[in-house]
Amino acid sequence: MMNRRTLLRSSGLAAAVLGGGALTPVVAEATDPFLGRPGTGHLPVAPEDPTEPVDPGDPTAGVIRTELQRHPSPAKGWLTVQTLVQIPRHKQSGRHSHPGVEIGYIARGDVLMEFDEGPSLRLRTGDPFFIPTGAIHNALNVGRETTMMLSSYVIDETKPLVTTY
Repeated sequence: MMNRRTLLRSSGLAAAVLGGGALTPVVAEATDPFLGRPGTGHLPVAPEDPTEPVDPGDPTAGVIRTELQRHPSPAKGWLTVQTLVQIPRHKQSGRHSHPGVEIGYIARGDVLMEFDEGPSLRLRTGDPFFIPTGAIHNALNVGRETTMMLSSYVIDETKPLVTTY
C-alpha cells in the first residue's frame, strides 16, 4: 500500500518544485526585505558548498527566501503569498511570526519546527505543515542537505509578511 509521502515522492511533484521538471514559475519582485533574490525568473537552488563563506557564528547565514507570487485574496483586506525558503545544513530561519496562516510543504530535507508555545514538530521531505496566525516559530535544518520549504500565506494586507524576534 502506498502512503501519502511515497505517493508525493514518486509523483514528480517534488522534482517540479525543485526545478527538475518542466515547471519554471516566474519569480515575482519581492516587496518585503525578509525575502531574498527576487526577479530571477527561476527557482534558485542553494549550493551544498556555498562559494561565499557562511558565517558559522550566524545561525541564519545562507538562508534564502524567494517570493514566488503575491495576489489579492478573495477576502477583502487579505493577500495570498507563496515563498520558497532554503535553509543550509545546520542553519535556521530565525524566530519569526506571520500576520496570517502559513500552509507549507517540505520539498526537500529535514526540519525541526520549533514553537515558542507548544511542542516542536519533526518534518521530512514530503511532509505538509500548518502554522497558525501569530505563532512564533523557527525552522531548524537538522538534515544533511539544504532544506527547501514551499510556504503559502494568507495575511493581513496592511502588515508585513514577517515579524522577526
